[in-house]
Amino acid sequence: MEHALHDRVEELVHRHDLIPPGGDVACLVSGGADSTCLWHVLGELGYRVSAIHVSHGLRGEESEEDARFCAEVLGAAVLDARGRSHASTEAALRDIRYELTAPYGLRATGHTASDQVETVVYRLVSSGGTKGIKPKREDGVVRPLLTVWREETEVYCREHGLPYRVDTSNASTRRGLIRDEILPLLRQLHPSADTNLLALAGEPPRLPRALEQTLARLLATHDGTASADLGYGLRAVREYDEIRLEGRVRFGPWKLESSRPGLVVRTRRPGDRMAGRRKKVQDLFVDAKVPRGERDSWPLVVSGDEVVAVPGVAEAPGWEGTVRAWKDTGE
Repeated sequence: MEHALHDRVEELVHRHDLIPPGGDVACLVSGGADSTCLWHVLGELGYRVSAIHVSHGLRGEESEEDARFCAEVLGAAVLDARGRSHASTEAALRDIRYELTAPYGLRATGHTASDQVETVVYRLVSSGGTKGIKPKREDGVVRPLLTVWREETEVYCREHGLPYRVDTSNASTRRGLIRDEILPLLRQLHPSADTNLLALAGEPPRLPRALEQTLARLLATHDGTASADLGYGLRAVREYDEIRLEGRVRFGPWKLESSRPGLVVRTRRPGDRMAGRRKKVQDLFVDAKVPRGERDSWPLVVSGDEVVAVPGVAEAPGWEGTVRAWKDTGE
């Protein structure tokens, strides 16, 4: 598992440009398995790693023990935030940590995929959104462990003989409620609850998920020619190393359909001319008595850089009948 975990961390670092190659990074460590794992993995990957522990002092002797552990075992610089830690929320305490450690420049935190799932659940019920934890904040805080699960960091620490602390106050937090009570119930509903929730935190899909999955299966097939019905009047056809969409598209009040590959529908641009003809598209509109107010939103069908059809107005030589178009009048 060790190399797989290292590879996943390094892939995320490279994909989001989190840390320069061989660069300096300060790990914000609590003494727990996640930040201890992060501190060790980044060192193993060749980064110049230091550690910082911010002590809020909210748990009395336990907080003092955490600070001593981080200083003695991880070599962390300990920053005393007890005079500022009157905040009542986890988010406010986090802001204090980030503000106090800002002079250290690039900082990494031990947020994991498990934290990401808990964040998604909380934001779903509190705001109706699914915005997740950013891999890279604008203030120099990065999260290299977002593809690693909490259970994996604990296994990593045990395998490498790394001691770590356990925060006994976790169960009384909102995250603790989600972690200990809500997520176990969701897993009873479906065993893939965690991975499905994690997917919501990623970049918004450009297509409906079912459509993405259909296209992914089509791309993965080894058949020379294959096709799939995408719904919405569209069909995807793969021929060896090329995939094209066929079927009907909607453009404003227009519906357009063609079996010819590589066509694009757009509005007019200055200087547009019909392929194989001298007339400008503007002149075609005038001849067809298209109202001036409708011309900028009228669809043009384009192949490469050439306009091959102006629906309801004209078609380029050789393109007759290849594009079917009709306008929805709303009647």
